[in-house]
Amino acid sequence: MLREPAIVVVTVYGLPKPAGSKRVFLVGPKGGPQRPVVTDDAGAAGKDWRAAVQHAIARVYRRGPLTCPLELVCYFTLPRPRGHTGKRGLRASAPAYPTTRPDVTKLLRAVEDAATGLLWADDAQIVTQTATKRYGARPGVVIHCRPLNGRPPEEAHDARVWG
Repeated sequence: MLREPAIVVVTVYGLPKPAGSKRVFLVGPKGGPQRPVVTDDAGAAGKDWRAAVQHAIARVYRRGPLTCPLELVCYFTLPRPRGHTGKRGLRASAPAYPTTRPDVTKLLRAVEDAATGLLWADDAQIVTQTATKRYGARPGVVIHCRPLNGRPPEEAHDARVWG
């Protein structure tokens, strides 16, 4: 039996795109049995980003999908808008962090959806996750996926500890 990797690191270059909003429609004869259809309005750019993530995962991870609990960390890098720089470099008024759209949770969801069936069987297996978005020279995402083995100390997550 193959052992699970200690950690899988995947680097994807390109402009990160968010997952689109999902909508559910009921289709079928009026008054008869209907079935739900889920659509995603990610558009062509979202599909291209999803394909880039899937190709990068396939290059790095050549096994079947992981089926254990997982920790996921995604480091998104976005390009600075042109207005952030002037003749003398970065403007003093340029923000340090990208606080505009896309929001980090939709970027994360796009990666989760793209990796389902390749890196993990179901994104419900992700029990711990962290995502950051920063400005940088080379846009993309670095994905760290780590199988979690053993049992966590339940006391550490007890509500009394936090409040």
